[in-house]
Amino acid sequence: MHDDRRLIEGRLRRTLQRIEDAVWSHPVPVDLGRWDAPGEPVPVAEGLAAPYASARVGEPWGPPWGTTWWRVRGEVPVEHAGRPVDLRLDLGFDPLRTGFHVEGLVYRADGTPMKGLNPRNQWVRVSDAGAGEAVDLFVESASNPLLLGGGGFDFRPSPLGDPETAGREPMYRVVRAELAVFEQEVWELQQDLEVLGQLAFELDAHDPRQWQLLRAVDRALDRLDTADIAGTASAARGELEGVLSDPARASAHRISAVGHAHIDSAWLWPVRETVRKVARTCSNVLALMEDDPDLVYAMSSAQQFAWLRDHRPEVWTGVVERVREGRFVPVGGMWVESDTNMPGGEALARQLNHGKRFFLDELGIETREVWLPDSFGYTAALPQLIALSGSQWFLTQKISWNTTNRFPHHSFRWEGLDGTRVFTHFPPADTYGSEVSGAEVAHASRNFSDKGDATRSLLPFGWGDGGGGPTREMLARAKRLRDLDGSARIEVERPDAFFQKAEAEYPGAPVWVGELYLEMHRGTYTSQAKTKQGNRRSEHLLREAELWASTATVRTGAPYPVEELDRIWKVVLLQQFHDILPGSSIGWVHREAVAAYEAVAQELTAIIDAAQAALAGDGEAEVVFNASPDPRAGVPALGAGPRSSSGDATDPVTVEADGHGWVLSNGLVTARVDDHGLLTSVVDMASGREALAPGSAGNLLQLHPDTPVDFDAWDVDAYYRRTWTDLTDAESVEPVEDGVRVVRRFGDSTVTQLLTLTSGEARVDVGTEVDWREREKILKAGFDLDVTTERSTSEVQFGHVHRPTHTNTSWDAAKFEICAHRWVHVGEPGYGAAVVNDSTYGHDVSRRDREGGGTTTQVRLSLLRAPQSPDPVADLGVHRLRYAVVPGAGIADAIREGYRVNLPLRVVRGSGEVVEPLVSVDGGGVVVEAVKLADDGSGDVVVRLYESLGARSSAIVSAGFEFDGVEAVDLLERPLETAGVERVEGGVRLALRPFQVVTLRFARG
Repeated sequence: MHDDRRLIEGRLRRTLQRIEDAVWSHPVPVDLGRWDAPGEPVPVAEGLAAPYASARVGEPWGPPWGTTWWRVRGEVPVEHAGRPVDLRLDLGFDPLRTGFHVEGLVYRADGTPMKGLNPRNQWVRVSDAGAGEAVDLFVESASNPLLLGGGGFDFRPSPLGDPETAGREPMYRVVRAELAVFEQEVWELQQDLEVLGQLAFELDAHDPRQWQLLRAVDRALDRLDTADIAGTASAARGELEGVLSDPARASAHRISAVGHAHIDSAWLWPVRETVRKVARTCSNVLALMEDDPDLVYAMSSAQQFAWLRDHRPEVWTGVVERVREGRFVPVGGMWVESDTNMPGGEALARQLNHGKRFFLDELGIETREVWLPDSFGYTAALPQLIALSGSQWFLTQKISWNTTNRFPHHSFRWEGLDGTRVFTHFPPADTYGSEVSGAEVAHASRNFSDKGDATRSLLPFGWGDGGGGPTREMLARAKRLRDLDGSARIEVERPDAFFQKAEAEYPGAPVWVGELYLEMHRGTYTSQAKTKQGNRRSEHLLREAELWASTATVRTGAPYPVEELDRIWKVVLLQQFHDILPGSSIGWVHREAVAAYEAVAQELTAIIDAAQAALAGDGEAEVVFNASPDPRAGVPALGAGPRSSSGDATDPVTVEADGHGWVLSNGLVTARVDDHGLLTSVVDMASGREALAPGSAGNLLQLHPDTPVDFDAWDVDAYYRRTWTDLTDAESVEPVEDGVRVVRRFGDSTVTQLLTLTSGEARVDVGTEVDWREREKILKAGFDLDVTTERSTSEVQFGHVHRPTHTNTSWDAAKFEICAHRWVHVGEPGYGAAVVNDSTYGHDVSRRDREGGGTTTQVRLSLLRAPQSPDPVADLGVHRLRYAVVPGAGIADAIREGYRVNLPLRVVRGSGEVVEPLVSVDGGGVVVEAVKLADDGSGDVVVRLYESLGARSSAIVSAGFEFDGVEAVDLLERPLETAGVERVEGGVRLALRPFQVVTLRFARG
């Protein structure tokens, strides 16, 4: 037989175009009215009652970020009696840009929502069998601008990402507004042909099944009269019944499909628009559930559920009903789908606390999976936190984006810092927004890495990023592929059902140890520095506010601001969404994030001030408050009292000229700054050893071009390292109190730095102010340290990780930019040094040739970037940040100095009496991360601690107050059976494994 596959494929493609045009018939126009809301979106009642002007098809509408309300009126013609009739409304949709531009939500005249409108959902059912029925509907439409080309991703700078620069010119035109008969049989034929055609194209040419499908399709097209598609669709479908009923092969891969809409809480749109996107998508899902009882839909992010409850209660009511049925499934157990690289340990714990607590309190649901399909890498701290939250599974697909190495598993056990393992799945379709296409289903089956040992995978389907969710076409494909020869088997079911089956069938699943590093999007550690600085500062202010408010409540009876702290935490957690904190959103989003952080800082400072005033008492004596986990200036950790020299070196700081610059000393550290303002020597006096490499300069600022291939705000590409400028010219270098002031100018920018020492503290601080005016550049600050090491150590949540400093393998080389929290440490046996910071996350660590032989280790901080997409003015402006080098440091020293840089002492006036800490720890390496009162309002004191050195440790935790009992609890503060926790007189004895996190709850009478 002749090979006529290409002819059949071409015939099918062209015929499907004709069939698509025949799905609706007998259109009649409707009357349109229009009202353009001035400014921001208005409440539904206001939109319904607005004064509408006449509108027509073809007229322009919709300035960037505008809202237009449409009134749609018409009557179902008598000749349509007994047939389903839809309103078809095309507001200027582009089918390739679903979720990325214009959208709408249809309301009845009484204000109840019907369903959303988007490029793949341009219809709403107005009648199933009526004739003469009046149509009176309203549509709230959003004229969101198309940024980055939507799904095509064009990274040229655009002014459309901020209403201040977007202009007011209309961007869209109404293309269609009509009532039309929905031809069910034509639509069913369309689904049959699409499924069989897509399946045939994925099969091997030597597979007889491909030819069976092609011949059946060819026969069906013979029976179809393209001049009377509605009249001949049934006959054409009859030719396909046989091949559609052939069962799947016994060895077919099994796919659990679940409806999904990954809705970014902000990205190419502001948070206020996400509130509406969630309402549109959920309205679509609820409408689809009415039509199809098989649909199961999974939705993450407690914040998005809360938006529904607070802003769209009519949608929320329907969601709650479907949740109770088990078809609308909350997943994830987090407040938002957060970044996991940069949030602090306590913040990640609160993501899980607030997320799971919302689902329990509002919906009675205990989520069991952590669901982060799109975050940019995953911290090694996460498995333990997942387990401590009462969850047991983890899902993502983002590691499939790796540009260097292919991850070896799709189902495996992920082992975290402390040894906790959680069953983890990466959907092998490599998407969180499948269309259930033949290509995606076939790719999932072929791509699955665990064949032979495991048989099943998960497929989230539905339009995402900007929302939209599943469609009836996706469900139709899933039904046809449930048990079909040549295809994987598809079953629509809940994610927890999938996880239970997948884990049960794979008891010997392989283990991946450590972080899930994404070999892409490394620039997100640095982009939008003010957003990152706001996050770091907010996290530490929250630590202080909870600590001092708890102490004030226990010591003085002052009221604990539980509602204020709960609300503030949720503001901070929202900003940790994986396109806000990473700096990959439009300028509008980051402007609002910075404003939110400023408001948070004011509120938290007021809480701290009030608590400290209550604790300090009356008087004019100096009372020093120390929120860090180590004693400082004679003040106990987590306590307050008069400053004391006890136990600390207190030599004053001296600054002396030496003919080539200045020498700074405080008895613990001696540093030399040359006449170019560069550090040429840093010696810790305890060892007498020089920390800087021979012939090198510390605090060397370097400027690189930063022009990634794609994803400007997201990526730094490895080639940037080959080109740089050393910023060694100084406009001025002059001594100041406790240090040296250096001013440099480069390009259009200015940097002013204060290199200082502090009495009693063994580090060299670099306070930095940059008036940053560069474009597509990255600014680094480097320290070439005289240690030889194959690995660096970086602080992450509740511990630290080791990463290679060499490039032996492709896995090593891919980690050319890394994320660290408050410190990076490099060392060799007997000596090390640390670089600490107050708001920087991006770093690189590399080996360099040493003068005289051997190697040194260069640690660089990534201070600032200037990407132009999606925010063309990202990072431009004045930045103030701080970092320091700590010579002679071990890991414990790095931890201590990292906390100190981020938690400065606070001094208030009062009685001068000592304020004893609520808790104290006797035992090395055990760090208190949080002290707070219990979420349930009982007044119990909750203390979270962790082992910080990566060693087995024992400690006594003593309570500085009367308590009736103490127990270990989970992240939701529920009792948790925990080995190594023993009640002793006045407190608890702990026996901890490396990096173990323990939460203690002290019951107060």
